[in-house]
Amino acid sequence: MVNAALPQGDAGLTIPDSPFPIPGATEVAPVIDVHGLDAYYGRRRILHGVDFRVMPGEIRVIMGGSGSGKSTLLRHLLGLQRPAAGTVRLLGVDVWRSGYRQRMALRRQLGVSFQGGALFTSMTVGDNVALPLREHTNLDENTIRIMSRLKLEVVNLGGFQDLMPSQLSGGMVKRAALARAIVMDPKLLFFDEPSAGLDPVVSAELDELILQLRDAMRMSIVVVTHELESAFKIADTITVLDGGRVLLTGAVAEVRASANERIQDLLNRRPREVEVNVDEYMRRLTEEEG
Repeated sequence: MVNAALPQGDAGLTIPDSPFPIPGATEVAPVIDVHGLDAYYGRRRILHGVDFRVMPGEIRVIMGGSGSGKSTLLRHLLGLQRPAAGTVRLLGVDVWRSGYRQRMALRRQLGVSFQGGALFTSMTVGDNVALPLREHTNLDENTIRIMSRLKLEVVNLGGFQDLMPSQLSGGMVKRAALARAIVMDPKLLFFDEPSAGLDPVVSAELDELILQLRDAMRMSIVVVTHELESAFKIADTITVLDGGRVLLTGAVAEVRASANERIQDLLNRRPREVEVNVDEYMRRLTEEEG
């Protein structure tokens, strides 16, 4: 079996999967490499030494219950929050040890589709999609218009460029936001709860679109979601978080078969009993505000 994500060697031969080093083969570097990531909000520790790697062409899903640290991890991956400890490298660049210019150049290679769409309500759909090109390139207006319309066609919103966001359905808002996220052909694409609030049919269509984008644009994709059906459909690999720690990173079949009780609670929608630490409870009640 041939791993399509691996590059070709000098002789033009593809490199097969192998657990052993291959003489002359070039090691593929991860597009995301997080090591020992710690995060705090005030005195509360949110992430505990998280390690996280994503390879080129991979669709990685981050799963976990509410409060597990999914959104905090995503903020660090996007460079919106500085780690308390650990490193975050995207496309070979250490996000917080790079200079301002290098960091801005890196961000132009990232696309983000936000949970609520985050479209500017005072701008048309076409202007929303064109905004990154106007802000970060010197392209002329005619080229910008054509490129933004091309991306609307990709997400099946051709001809909707003159509508306002308020005139779109929930699914159309998600697709318009996706068009904006890919308008600069990013190498890395991030989704925050892409299926949230959508009906099953529209959610399935969005899942198919994510798979098509990965194959057509050869990008790596990170999806934060708690929608199990969507996660199992699109993921190459799933990382399960709980309490700010990585419980498991593995293929869909490995996650399904996991004997970890926390993972099975998540997969089977089983409520968990809350254990109360009396000393910690009293400390929270009596401590002075800091």
